[in-house]
Amino acid sequence: MIKLSGVIITFNEELNIEKCLRSLINVVDEIVVVDSFSSDNTKAICSKYHVKFIEQTFLGYVEQKNFALKQASNDYIVSLDGDEALSEELQKSILNLKHNWVFNGYYCNRFNNFCGQWIKHSDWYPNRKLRVFDKRKAEWKGINPHDHIELKDSKNNIGKLKGDILHWTYQTYSEFNLKTDYFSTIAANAYFDLGKRAPFWKIILNPTWAFFKAYFLRLGFLDGLNGFVICVQTANITFLKYTKLKELINKNR
Repeated sequence: MIKLSGVIITFNEELNIEKCLRSLINVVDEIVVVDSFSSDNTKAICSKYHVKFIEQTFLGYVEQKNFALKQASNDYIVSLDGDEALSEELQKSILNLKHNWVFNGYYCNRFNNFCGQWIKHSDWYPNRKLRVFDKRKAEWKGINPHDHIELKDSKNNIGKLKGDILHWTYQTYSEFNLKTDYFSTIAANAYFDLGKRAPFWKIILNPTWAFFKAYFLRLGFLDGLNGFVICVQTANITFLKYTKLKELINKNR
């Protein structure tokens, strides 16, 4: 029987971290929490559970998650963010893996809660994530803040688990607005470092396509007002990312 490590990165997650830990304690053999020096009660809550709690200055989403992987004692990983938890069905699916691990990694659907509503459409569900994997064959990649796991030389050796990762996103529209601005700044800086450009047509067409795809093609309108808000912000974060990138390019000419 294999042993699993639950690996979590956190920063000021006092509202959600307990749900995350409770969903893992009967599934994994070890829980590793890498915290970016939270100023709320995250550390105190984690201290109530048998976790390996490590404080590390935030390195970037991709870098922090790769650092966290190295702290795990076991090779088989269940990776969550501090505002996520395993559904009961997903807990059972992962427990079954301990006796029957076949693939190098496993996809799960992520089910997102926005302002108290579970979002069933747009780009938010099914929000497929590769979060259960053999760390010897995996590495976090991507352009911050959009991290993802890549399997080394085994992209087709991936299974699918029943059940959802439950994700509590934003509690208010104001919080969503602030995070949209924050994440678009991170993305713009990452794009600038990669030498990407921001032509006028991308500033216009990319946000328009992002809204159309999420709201109409992926049925975001079926989630009512919150679905509309999500799709507008999907376009907005794309617009802000490219306009901020354009500003960085102009400043550094």
